[in-house]
Amino acid sequence: MRNLSASVYLAALSATDLVTLLCYVMVEWFRRGLVYLDPHWKVSFVDIDYLCQFQMYTSYVSRMSSVWLIVAFTVERYIGVCHPLRRIDICSVSSARKIVVFIYLSSLSLVLYKPFLTGVFVSATGEKYCTTYPSNSFVSFVLDSVYGLLITFVPLTIISLMNFLIINKLFARKRKQKKSRILSEEALIRLEFTSILLVISFCFVIFNIPFLVMWIRNFFYSKHVTNISTNDSMYDVESWQGVLYITRTIFYANYCINFFLYSITGAYFRRGLKGMFCRDSEGFLRSHNTLMRYNSHNSHNSHTTHSWV
Repeated sequence: MRNLSASVYLAALSATDLVTLLCYVMVEWFRRGLVYLDPHWKVSFVDIDYLCQFQMYTSYVSRMSSVWLIVAFTVERYIGVCHPLRRIDICSVSSARKIVVFIYLSSLSLVLYKPFLTGVFVSATGEKYCTTYPSNSFVSFVLDSVYGLLITFVPLTIISLMNFLIINKLFARKRKQKKSRILSEEALIRLEFTSILLVISFCFVIFNIPFLVMWIRNFFYSKHVTNISTNDSMYDVESWQGVLYITRTIFYANYCINFFLYSITGAYFRRGLKGMFCRDSEGFLRSHNTLMRYNSHNSHNSHTTHSWV
């Protein structure tokens, strides 16, 4: 599995999701979740200068990187399924590593604005909180709106389109292929990666749609967009805030379920994971590498058509 480009994306996605859970989800829980259990449990260890900006910047970078790694993985699988003749040239391990590095560097560059627009402020009650400078609220609103589109609407549209094309191609190929067709182990692993991708991307779409709807709704009700004044009967702030928290919690699930999705949908992933922790892991890896070399040798010497997955 390590010799396939898809494994590079999965490894990078797992590491990025872990950073997001630590620097974004956990911090948000400390800030907003604990106080609902006990008002005296307010945690403000990140609401200090420099640490506030670093946490905000890291959370923005990790979220953008995570989303676009899924997009890159989806495009890679689209090329592998729909354009198999170009897969060898485009979907290599080296190209996957370059794309991952490009995504990280792009994310680091695109959200450089956030630390400079963020600071620690003291409320009327004397509590410190990390938020945007009031003097830069409009600039931050515009840039955050662009950022929101880049991590929700744009990738969701690309992933949905690519998944439709992938599934359509898979069904078309399945109708044409013979029942007696034998796939090599590498082809089976690629097919498994395709299944993992479809599950991950579908979960991404499902978990993002509620948050995207609330984000669009809040965007149009923002003070920077509309001047409509509404009373409490028309615009219940607390109720909408509660709905936002619910959709945001669903959105958080994107960053914590991928490992379980790998384990549920990937038989080779489970075997590889078991081989890492079992005593006979070296024997497992040796036998797996031998089998891969054997299959590779047979695929070159046989008349079987080239795998399209």
